[in-house]
Amino acid sequence: METDDRHITQSNEEATESTPETDAGAATTEAPPVVQPDLAEWRGRDLIDRNGERIGKLESVYFDVESDEPQFGTVKEGWIRHLTFVPLIGVTIGPDSLQVAVSKEQVKSAHNMGLEGDELSPAQESALYHHYELNYTPPDRESGRRLVRR
Repeated sequence: METDDRHITQSNEEATESTPETDAGAATTEAPPVVQPDLAEWRGRDLIDRNGERIGKLESVYFDVESDEPQFGTVKEGWIRHLTFVPLIGVTIGPDSLQVAVSKEQVKSAHNMGLEGDELSPAQESALYHHYELNYTPPDRESGRRLVRR
């Protein structure tokens, strides 16, 4: 049996090396794995807190300019509509919703901005990270901002 297994392996290797179709297939199988889902495509989905309570619908996703990882999402909140920031770090993706690792109460007391705003100042970013007890290091960029909306 060992001889047959080696023969099959050698035959497969030879077939792979000798046909252009398999070379093209091999190139596609070596693509880097997807590490982080594109949460920006989840706009309009429900965000729920760590206890299963609905927070709101995901409006925008803010990415870290250095790591290109999603850091925060925004949800519409209140009678006077404004956008509130919710951390997406440690998010659990469900079939119809995203579950975040914070409570609805933390979200209600977090920094918010008007519906038309799209960026925070460096001081506002720092306050946002600290509100959720997340580490914040100012980036080495001229703007001094760590978050960018996409």
